[in-house]
Amino acid sequence: MTEFKLPDIGEGIVECEVMEWKIAEGDTIAEDQPVVEVMTDKALVEITAPEAGVVTRLHVAKGEMARVHAPLFAYRGEHQGGDGQGGEAQAESEDNTPVQAESAAEAPVQEPAEPVEPPSSSSEKGGAGRRVDFILPDIGEGIVECEIVEWHVAQGDEISEDQRLVDVMTDKAMVEITAPEDGVVAELYVAKGEMAKVHAPLFAYQVAGAAAGEAPAVEEASPPTPTPKSDSPVHKAASEGGKGPYGRIPASPAVRRLIREHQLRLEDIPGSGRQGRVLKEDVLNFLDGARHSGAACAADSGSDSGAESAGAGSPAGTDATARDEGEVRVEPLRGVRAAMARQMVAAASSVPHFQYGEEIDVTDLLALRGRLKPQAEARDVKLTLMPFFIKALALAIDEHPLVNARLNDEATEIHYPPHCNVGMAVDGKAGLMVPNIKGCERLSLLEIAAEVQRLTEAAREGRVAASDLKGGTISISNIGALGGTYAAPIINIPESAIVAIGKTQWLPRFDEAGQVVRRGIMTVTWAGDHRLLDGGTIARFCNAWKGYLEDPESMLLHLS
Repeated sequence: MTEFKLPDIGEGIVECEVMEWKIAEGDTIAEDQPVVEVMTDKALVEITAPEAGVVTRLHVAKGEMARVHAPLFAYRGEHQGGDGQGGEAQAESEDNTPVQAESAAEAPVQEPAEPVEPPSSSSEKGGAGRRVDFILPDIGEGIVECEIVEWHVAQGDEISEDQRLVDVMTDKAMVEITAPEDGVVAELYVAKGEMAKVHAPLFAYQVAGAAAGEAPAVEEASPPTPTPKSDSPVHKAASEGGKGPYGRIPASPAVRRLIREHQLRLEDIPGSGRQGRVLKEDVLNFLDGARHSGAACAADSGSDSGAESAGAGSPAGTDATARDEGEVRVEPLRGVRAAMARQMVAAASSVPHFQYGEEIDVTDLLALRGRLKPQAEARDVKLTLMPFFIKALALAIDEHPLVNARLNDEATEIHYPPHCNVGMAVDGKAGLMVPNIKGCERLSLLEIAAEVQRLTEAAREGRVAASDLKGGTISISNIGALGGTYAAPIINIPESAIVAIGKTQWLPRFDEAGQVVRRGIMTVTWAGDHRLLDGGTIARFCNAWKGYLEDPESMLLHLS
């Protein structure tokens, strides 16, 4: 049995009222079938079924309040069996024809005391050969769906316990899903590029251990695709131009957004997916066909000789036309980039930023790093300037803890975290990520350098753990590593301050004797939450931080 949890249905919405249930306990449901209508404080929202199955329980009654991320209803998926004769009847139905919603409504099935797997053609002895649905688990707080980035297995492949199976992208990080046990992949339910829902089946596998003579049965573990009758929902979908059995054309939100961006009608696009589902490829093929049709119409409007010449060179002509028109390439904003967009808009629109710039002479710091670098490399640690920036930051925060604090949501209280967790903005493969190093005030310079190296490599591969992205108290953006001297950073809320570090330049400066000397000058730009930090606070804090960086050996006096 699978629990369907109410997904995020709007920014800031934590609960909604159940207005009307479209189904009842015992009803058979199909994928994308309207199940319930809920009312938020902004709009009426229709919730659809994530997959086909049988409803076993409705957790929230009509008129009551349902909470986001809490169970809304329970169902038994089409690949899950029942107990007793009900499970046998379901298995028999899957082997022949689809179960009709009408007949299922007349004879509701009882909720099983314990879900069991449907019988398969392979041996059930000792659990060997049985088919199991792998349910996508919780992969992060508040995450209800993720994008399939890459499958590392295919149907029919043998898998072993803890083997890497698939990479999925949430709005925070890339997550690797591994095999729970040995077996053979029977079916992949979600294709690459599509969205997988948390607590919904991701793939099916056949448990390892079948006898050698039963190997063919393992290969045929997936239930055969039933041939629908003339009055089945699938046949109706095909005969009604791609509409699903409930009058709605199945399509994911990303596909619907792509259709809106191109000002198309969903009804005009033939779907190639199950029950006429319109896939992203269908939209792209439709657009490609429309462009070719436009080129053909243009050729037909000319003279016969002109049409013949255009027909002979139509592919090249079409490409040239597309280049001349400057065709716009559209791709959905997903994953980390989508999360960054929301975070930046929230920070820029809700927090008054105060900017403060300064120059820091890092000549002595560069010399110290040069002396310590070989010792760090002997321990397989890469020593950059970043560990010095972070350690100096932790020492300065010890003197000015307000910079490490934050306001509560109502801006009525100041919260002082017990530790200094410094975040680093990293331009990774998946987008901008800000992992943080925990407890920098307690770590040595070498320990911080090791953490910088670990988190930077993980962020660039898009594989940062969720725990490394939570709990930051202040952030550093080392934009100077790519170039540029000044920047106006946006605070990583709910933090209160962030610094952008520019590139180091060798510039002429006057020494104490009035002589022109060559010095390494680095520019920094602070941004602070002006509700909490005033100009004097940031200036005094920056002076303390600057003092440690310009005289790095003074940090030794404060190390415990």
